[in-house]
Amino acid sequence: MIASLAMYDRPETRAHYAALWDSIRAAYPGPSPETLTYGGDPWAQWTAPDLVLSHTCGLPYRARLADQVTLVGTPDYGIDGCHPGYYRSVAVMRLGQSLPEDFGASRLAYNEGLSQSGWAAAMEYAGGLRFGVYLCTGAHAAAAQAVAEGRADIAFLDAVTWRMITRWDGVAAKLHEVATTTPRPGLPLITRAGDATALARATQSAIAAMTDTARADTGLIGLAQIPRAAYLDVPLPPKPLK
Repeated sequence: MIASLAMYDRPETRAHYAALWDSIRAAYPGPSPETLTYGGDPWAQWTAPDLVLSHTCGLPYRARLADQVTLVGTPDYGIDGCHPGYYRSVAVMRLGQSLPEDFGASRLAYNEGLSQSGWAAAMEYAGGLRFGVYLCTGAHAAAAQAVAEGRADIAFLDAVTWRMITRWDGVAAKLHEVATTTPRPGLPLITRAGDATALARATQSAIAAMTDTARADTGLIGLAQIPRAAYLDVPLPPKPLK
């Protein structure tokens, strides 16, 4: 059996998510693994027949996973200006740089082509494939670093990730926000089980029981129930240029 909560995994949050999983297991009546899975191929985990719980992104969910998994709920990270469970991206540039009128002269750093916050949000904001150069970095933090180092001009970062970067990473001192994107359904929790009611209840109970420190470090404040259709209604972005 597999359980993974890796989307916002970093040294400062790992112990909190491990404790959250312990609480979920204690409240969930079904079989479950003792510990979370770290590393490995996320697609193999998301599509595993014995997946109990995992955190995915809205774009992989609507592009490939929706017919293979069951929604458990959407963690609510309390993003300003967003409904519960929704989030947005933050466009960042180097200090002293401003949002260009013509994106064709800009170099976009993005984490991957199946990222809602790093790729799809950028395409939506710019109106399609309008950037001059595309740099795929493999991670939001790496995209931020690429902008800070001058290897790219702009990156669109998941607002939750950006909040953690500004708190814990020195690279934030070299960057500033230049825009925010339209709120979209946040990163959903999924399972391969047909009925996720008991798992959703266990997850909601576990989130409610988090310590103040865990809540402050993760930003997690609740579990929203966003309909499947709300994810599928968001248009798919163009694929990255090769």
